[in-house]
Amino acid sequence: MRRRTIAIVAISACLMAMSAMPAGARNQTNVTAGTFSSFAEGPGLGFEISGNALMVKTPSKTLVLVVADGLEPGETYGSHVHNAPCDTNNAGGHYSFGHSVRGGALDGSEIWPGPFTANPRGRVIGITTVGEPAGPQAVSVVIHAPGGAKIACADLT
Repeated sequence: MRRRTIAIVAISACLMAMSAMPAGARNQTNVTAGTFSSFAEGPGLGFEISGNALMVKTPSKTLVLVVADGLEPGETYGSHVHNAPCDTNNAGGHYSFGHSVRGGALDGSEIWPGPFTANPRGRVIGITTVGEPAGPQAVSVVIHAPGGAKIACADLT
């Protein structure tokens, strides 16, 4: 049932993104996805995280969707697109466009599908859209614990 819910949410997000673009632009859409696994300090902090991340890049925007389980109910977590694969330097730092984009976080240059708060079952769903296609360095999504530790990562392939 859980995988079915995740698949339905992911497919819905893709369809929403694609329906808003002209037919010619659909051929220029790039979809990448990855599976979360506990990462870095996660197991030491008691987290066994699972779930998926999805990135849809069109010629004019980037949509990122996160669905994850295994978090502490009621707690708020950060989540950001990162600039390195999960196994390279703990996914590196946050991906940045290098300039402000519509819908961007922090100084307007980052992609944050969080922060989000875990529901009573420990599940989070986060989604964001920014006004430019992400560059090739946007390769993973990390979930951060309330204190900032990197606790889960998904490579986008």
